[in-house]
Amino acid sequence: MAEILDVTDANFERDVMQSDTPVLVDFWAEWCAPCRALAPVIKQLADEYGDRLRVAKVDTDTNPGAAAKLQVRALPTLMFIKDGGVAAQMVGRQPKDKIAAQIDELLA
Repeated sequence: MAEILDVTDANFERDVMQSDTPVLVDFWAEWCAPCRALAPVIKQLADEYGDRLRVAKVDTDTNPGAAAKLQVRALPTLMFIKDGGVAAQMVGRQPKDKIAAQIDELLA
């Protein structure tokens, strides 16, 4: 079972932007129905990719700083972070195969 990091504004820079491993960041909020629907898919992807990919979740209600810094304007937003920068992003609920294809590209 892969660990999904609960990232806060305080540790976002260290745990996400400075990670040596590519990171999938799920920006979400409790009130967001599509975010809740996407959560099991994110968990499956975390388990499938294991140590090759870090998976992090940022609750934008309690940690608005990281979302503001990366200009997240809609939820859910998935950001793909590699080498300290945003390699790609997806906005809205996405099918698992589309997210996996983006992860594969990130890891290539």
